[in-house]
Amino acid sequence: MHISRIAPPAARDLTAVVLAGGAVLLLAAMAAGVLLGPARISPGGLGAVLADWLGLAPLPPEFRRDAAVLGVIRLPRVLMAALVGAGLGAAGAAMQGLFRNSLADPGLIGVSAGAALAAVAAIVFGATVFGVAAGALGLWMLPLAAFLGGLGATLLMARLGSIGGVTGVATLLLAGVAVNALAGALTGLLIFTADDRQVRDITFWTLGSLAGSRWEQVPVVAVLIGLPTLGLIALARPLDALLLGEAEAFHLGHRVEALKHLAVTLAAIAVAAGVAFTGLIGFVGLVVPHLLRLGFGSGHRLVLPGSALLGGALLVLADLAARSLAAPAELPVGVVTALLGAPFFLWLLRRKAAA
Repeated sequence: MHISRIAPPAARDLTAVVLAGGAVLLLAAMAAGVLLGPARISPGGLGAVLADWLGLAPLPPEFRRDAAVLGVIRLPRVLMAALVGAGLGAAGAAMQGLFRNSLADPGLIGVSAGAALAAVAAIVFGATVFGVAAGALGLWMLPLAAFLGGLGATLLMARLGSIGGVTGVATLLLAGVAVNALAGALTGLLIFTADDRQVRDITFWTLGSLAGSRWEQVPVVAVLIGLPTLGLIALARPLDALLLGEAEAFHLGHRVEALKHLAVTLAAIAVAAGVAFTGLIGFVGLVVPHLLRLGFGSGHRLVLPGSALLGGALLVLADLAARSLAAPAELPVGVVTALLGAPFFLWLLRRKAAA
């Protein structure tokens, strides 16, 4: 017995309309992120810079500043925000489907806490314990440590959550809570031993920021986030079946244990890559999928790609707010997402309770 591969025409039409709207919103957010900010760029300036880059026309002297802002700062930052937001959104949607709980988020699998622990360790011990490696890796030292730490914590959580070759969702959740608590305690211990400069670096990283985005990072993040995100979107059908229950999904022909491990692994890679380069950014993976589920139901054919599109748009707009609201200073983007996401999420919860 298998679920029909043919969705009702009305459902297909709704999915197409919502995803098209999400794509338009993402493109609009990226355009705003490119043009707006402390150093505003006119559409004419953008056109002149693009024409120069494409070899269609020489760059007029009055647009040299725009070319520098776009090429060095603005474009890699906007692309990084879109990629990281897409990964967080898709991972959050997958975790909500896996745990069958619309309040789940990627942090439940320990990846953020593990990445934070490894990043703090790299900051505190980078110049001493990892001296040679730190010198060779340079600016890649911190992202690499955070990425490996996030994956390591998730693998530990998956190992602890598997008993006799069977991974129970409740056991997996409790293992994630334990790994998060352990990583948080070790992170606190490292912060206690850090000096003042290291504490400032740790605080800056844990609050999240896209200020350090560079062109050489974008292809790496595109692969490490793009491929897992596409993989999660491909799991829409088995995740839909899992909403009925594990036994039902198994009888519908899905390999439930393999599905759990694959979903957790793909989500961990996507989130670890984003956290590694931007620090801790919360609420994107929680609010965006939950909003889509409230508005359009729990079907993952819509929720997974929709969460990727809207997650990217949300983080691009949050970063725009972070660098504009207190200009010339810059707010941590993680603070902005929490300030925007927490009240909105509380409103959603009260609306749902009152319905």
